[in-house]
Amino acid sequence: MNTARIVVLSIAIGAGGLAAYLASGSAPEPTAAPKEPAAKVETVDVLVAKSDIALGQPVGPGDVQWQVWPSQSASSSFITRRDRPNATTELAGAIARSPFIAGEPIRDQKLVMAKGSGFMAAILPSGMRAISTEISPETGAGGFILPNDRVDVILSKREKNPDRAGGGDVVNSEIILSNVRVLAIDQTIEDKNGQKVVVGKTATLELKPEQAEFLARARQSGSLSLALRSLADARDAAPKEDDRTSKRDSINVVRFGVPTTTTTQK
Repeated sequence: MNTARIVVLSIAIGAGGLAAYLASGSAPEPTAAPKEPAAKVETVDVLVAKSDIALGQPVGPGDVQWQVWPSQSASSSFITRRDRPNATTELAGAIARSPFIAGEPIRDQKLVMAKGSGFMAAILPSGMRAISTEISPETGAGGFILPNDRVDVILSKREKNPDRAGGGDVVNSEIILSNVRVLAIDQTIEDKNGQKVVVGKTATLELKPEQAEFLARARQSGSLSLALRSLADARDAAPKEDDRTSKRDSINVVRFGVPTTTTTQK
């Protein structure tokens, strides 16, 4: 084979290789670097409500369950399987002092162990008393007072006018207790089935012992009314004992022989 044929053959082989390269497209893509594994999130098993638990409902093992919870967002007040593995049985029979919604972590602060006591005795905080007083739609905010609302107790007394013989009676009204919690209306302790109004004959209030004594005396001296407080100020701290009663003076006004009573506040 002469030199000319070798040159032609080399050119043909080179052209064929170049054509094959151009036909195959661009250069191959570089291999992607392996992804770093995602950081593992630490979790903890937290005891939560399996379904809604109503106020005053006894809690059974079927009402709660363990649920995986991120450790960083788990509060120290939560009950964890790591710290209390037998919590589902330990809390059996406890009474819900406040309602739980499904999936809400169970906390000891919202439960009370009844230990054979009745519900009302179980949910009463230490040092407090439950006392009932008669109410009506007229003296109970038209029936719109529900358990766990905050109210003011107003005492109204009708007295003879000592300054005017034969004059009309004087009606005195004063707030004797302020910002007290309603425990129950009759025997209803919660709002059920979408009911928005509970019209009852008695209201059970949460009071200190000295307040309970004062209310019992006041009930014998006049009529009591409950004034519903707004949710906006129901959380305010209760006023001092000296400021709890807002005194009001009543003025008997006679116009054209008809006596009317006007109330003024000091």
